[in-house]
Amino acid sequence: MDFLQLPESIINKSGGMDKQQENSAAVRDRGQTPADFSSIYSKDLLPASGGEEITRRFLQELLNILLSQISKSSQRSSKILDFHHPHQLKEGLEGFSLDLPDQPETLEQLLVDCRDTLKYGVSTGHPRFFNQLSSGLDVIGIAGEWLTSTANTNMFTYEVSPVFILMEEFLLRKMQSIVGWSDDEGDGFFCPGGTISNLYSILVARYHFYPEVKTRGMGLLPQLALFTSEHSHYSVKKSAAVLGMGSDNVVMVKCDERGKMIPAELEACIVAAEEKGLVPFYVNATAGTTVYGAFDPLNAIADICHKHTLWMHVDAAWGGGLLMSDRHRMKLQGIERAWSVTWNPHKMMGVPLQCSVILVKKRGLLQECNELGADYLFQKDKPYDVSYDTGDKSIQCGRHVDVFKLWLMWKAKGSEGFGSQVNKCLENAEYLYDQLQRRTDFELVFKSNPEHSNVCFWYIPPSLRGQQPGPDRDTRLHQVAPRIKSRMMEKGSVLIGYQPLGAKVNFFRCVFSNPATQQEDIDFLLDEITRLGDDL
Repeated sequence: MDFLQLPESIINKSGGMDKQQENSAAVRDRGQTPADFSSIYSKDLLPASGGEEITRRFLQELLNILLSQISKSSQRSSKILDFHHPHQLKEGLEGFSLDLPDQPETLEQLLVDCRDTLKYGVSTGHPRFFNQLSSGLDVIGIAGEWLTSTANTNMFTYEVSPVFILMEEFLLRKMQSIVGWSDDEGDGFFCPGGTISNLYSILVARYHFYPEVKTRGMGLLPQLALFTSEHSHYSVKKSAAVLGMGSDNVVMVKCDERGKMIPAELEACIVAAEEKGLVPFYVNATAGTTVYGAFDPLNAIADICHKHTLWMHVDAAWGGGLLMSDRHRMKLQGIERAWSVTWNPHKMMGVPLQCSVILVKKRGLLQECNELGADYLFQKDKPYDVSYDTGDKSIQCGRHVDVFKLWLMWKAKGSEGFGSQVNKCLENAEYLYDQLQRRTDFELVFKSNPEHSNVCFWYIPPSLRGQQPGPDRDTRLHQVAPRIKSRMMEKGSVLIGYQPLGAKVNFFRCVFSNPATQQEDIDFLLDEITRLGDDL
């Protein structure tokens, strides 16, 4: 078939045509190419009879859009975002409408919508995007995501997902080995984000100590207490609320000035909770806090957990990637003593979102905790080893395939490649730290070298540089970062996050997880902050 002609199959062979079919036929009669999709609809694509060529041309047009976005993301002259307020996007912009129609729209309109969705979104792969812990745009990872969507299968049974189930087993075994567990230890699966991975750690810890909770509920259990640092991720409190233990029963343990949990404070909190009649059972240690990038002293915490027979979980969602680096893995010394670990490859390892893992040291515990044995899925008389039907380990039924993109990237980079990537990101953090020390228009939130790729600082505009520290200066300084961020978003040249923390007023937090970022981008960041905030 001439690829410039529209296939005959889109014309109703019975002789009758609806409006869409008339439009599609008109394209052929006018000799237009399928690249003009203004009169072609999704019904003309596969699995429609004869729809192969139109499908190929449509997907090629879509691929061109995606390739353009990938190329644009790496160009420093391109904007990170074309910011519009919510009401502007809801009202519609230049043909882009969020409204859902009653009648199908043409493929041409769908392609326009795809372009506009990327146009008005945020280019998180840009080398000057420092806003989130997950950034970058790995081409191999993208290829893995595309293949995953094409396969469109579910991770609950081997019969529908044989290759991906085995890939998950190999990846989990590799990651457990890197954590430091023996070959006869370790279990886990991929989860929809670090919050859910942390929730699983609490769920399985509670079941380990009180298996009757699965069938008889919380009513028979004592009032349980959980412990985590005051700098830890909010998901620990959220999980306690979701699981019916109550966020008030999460004890926030004091940290030192660098953001690390103080072991003596943990010990004191455990004793105090017991004196109040609570029953401690779980401690969350953080390897790479969200704001400061701090690593709790894992060995000291493990000693305390062993002494009191408490479940030790390590939230290494952000810091787990450092295990890939021979230079930095010692910062997680003691993680092998954890009973469970959260690790998010979609952060420091640069895997496309989402890609998070919960690792549990005791094999079989996840299955015991969560299995219900639905007969329509988990039959025991299948013609293969049904231990590979792993879906009952999860509280989910449907589970997205998050393994392939990581597996493919690991094949492409090797463990050494991931290690080099991590080293590069932390070198960028050290460079930023050194630059900030040299400049008088910035102040570091804390003076010690960065442990992770987080660097926290204030920009001090000229109007505040001679002012003595105190409440008035703090009030004014608190407004600086939000105002600069607002101007940043309007300009779209760079993006960085800010937040207050405890008594500290709003400060910038720069994080590096994109290996495309170079020192010139860091210099640009500081100069751009100065340009945008000089008049404040």
